[in-house]
Amino acid sequence: MMQHHPLAGRDIVVPGSPTPLQIRVAADTARFSLRIAPTLLAAASQAFALDLPPKIGAVAADGAKLAVCLGPDEWYLTAPLSEHDAVESRFAELYATVPHSLVDIGHREVSIEIEGPKAMLTLQSAIAFDIAAMPVASGRRTLFDKAQIVLLRTSEASFRIEVWRSFSEHVWGLLEATSREIKLDI
Repeated sequence: MMQHHPLAGRDIVVPGSPTPLQIRVAADTARFSLRIAPTLLAAASQAFALDLPPKIGAVAADGAKLAVCLGPDEWYLTAPLSEHDAVESRFAELYATVPHSLVDIGHREVSIEIEGPKAMLTLQSAIAFDIAAMPVASGRRTLFDKAQIVLLRTSEASFRIEVWRSFSEHVWGLLEATSREIKLDI
């Protein structure tokens, strides 16, 4: 866990009833990039203690653990910080018999949660694809303006952005600007 969080203490709330938009920094998690042959996915699922989804864009979650399939042999994994060392240890043991690459990316990324009836409009201001077509419980790598993100749709009106720490100020600034427009109903 990083001592300095670039977005610490920030949140955005557009008032209304019901609240049309809430944006906040999500709790820190352990984050990993996993590359493994799809034929070996069962072993990786056992090591992570969660069935990893085989379909690109699919998400599997159990409590605070989450896995997103980003490509034919690529998964984005998150787990509670308390499980960081255990996840690394299980995958290190697995490497003796199952070739793979597990990279700790927790230091480079932060999470931002966007919720409310105006969440989709807020995101659509800086994302080129049709977010309405994105199913609930799915995820994908995309661009937010010019910053690469992993976008997760957790419910009809809830999303999470995983963004590199170095781009988080830029993404947050765009979210603030869009939320001001929503507040002013422009």
